[in-house]
Amino acid sequence: MSKRNTQAAKSAARERLRVERERQAKRDKAKRQLVVAGSIVAVLAIAGGIGWAVVQNNEPSKWDEAADAKVVAPANTSGKNGTTVVIGDSKTDNTVHLYEDPRCPACASFEQTVGETVNKGMEDGDYKLSFTLGTFLDGNLGGEGSKNGVSALGAALNVSPEAFLEYKTALYSAKYHPEETKDDLAKDDYLIKVADTVDALKGNEKFQDAVEKGTYDAWAMRMSKSFDDAEGVDSTPTIKINDKVITNPSSVADWQKALKDAGVTK
Repeated sequence: MSKRNTQAAKSAARERLRVERERQAKRDKAKRQLVVAGSIVAVLAIAGGIGWAVVQNNEPSKWDEAADAKVVAPANTSGKNGTTVVIGDSKTDNTVHLYEDPRCPACASFEQTVGETVNKGMEDGDYKLSFTLGTFLDGNLGGEGSKNGVSALGAALNVSPEAFLEYKTALYSAKYHPEETKDDLAKDDYLIKVADTVDALKGNEKFQDAVEKGTYDAWAMRMSKSFDDAEGVDSTPTIKINDKVITNPSSVADWQKALKDAGVTK
């Protein structure tokens, strides 16, 4: 093969290689453009999703709206927004004030251990019972059970003080009180199921309607605010006898001693 032919062959080979490199460069460029475009679409989709989530999160919940709504106070309440709940006909000046949260396991334990005795002292005229209900466990644990439970207790209180006390006992009972991490009280049907164990509330359409429509949601939020603002109340249950915080009793004997120390017993 002559040198001339060899040079021509080499030139042709170099040209083919140049053309192939250009083609490959174009293919690589097109591929990069597709990747970038796909990435942009993905970023926009994520950003759109985040934007939607932010908008959703910024929208007020029904409880946010209830906090600013006009209050419908249950019967058997008094004071601003009906947040004063005092039960008992006795003329005594002695008052036992209970600060509780519907989801609180310690409140359930207190009710199961001493609740009947506490209520009997009120019925015997030794003292009046006052209640302030909080919802802080919803904030600590997430969920709506405390708020929904307080609203349902308001519906029971609207029926009668006795219905309120019996319903509170049922909600705190070993059979029906859920673990604090479970948000069963957020379910209206669960609250109505428990209410059906209380004679005054069983099949009570007015009570059920109030629970399902959230008639006392705004009241529950104002009651919760009263709990948050209460002096000397940092946990539940907090028990005051004549405005003095006592150590939570773990037995009937402890409760009777606390009353005696406060000069309440006859």
